[in-house]
Amino acid sequence: MLRAYYDTLIVTFCDPIKVLDCKFFSETWRTASLKDWIDDFESTRMTPINEYTAVITSENNMEKVKEWLNRNTPIAEMKEL
Repeated sequence: MLRAYYDTLIVTFCDPIKVLDCKFFSETWRTASLKDWIDDFESTRMTPINEYTAVITSENNMEKVKEWLNRNTPIAEMKEL
């Protein structure tokens, strides 16, 4: 049996996730929230754990997700596990 290896990232945003969601609920991003946008990456999922922090896991796309997050969201801290 093969098991997938997932990269894990804990991201603390400078703004509340609900505030960031407003940016993504637009014609530009064509998603309803930051979570929806991240979950659209193949094998990638975002799980908010509080108002500012989320756990992101990805089997294949973590480098792309990190680059995109750094360009498009205000990040206070990003830790890889």
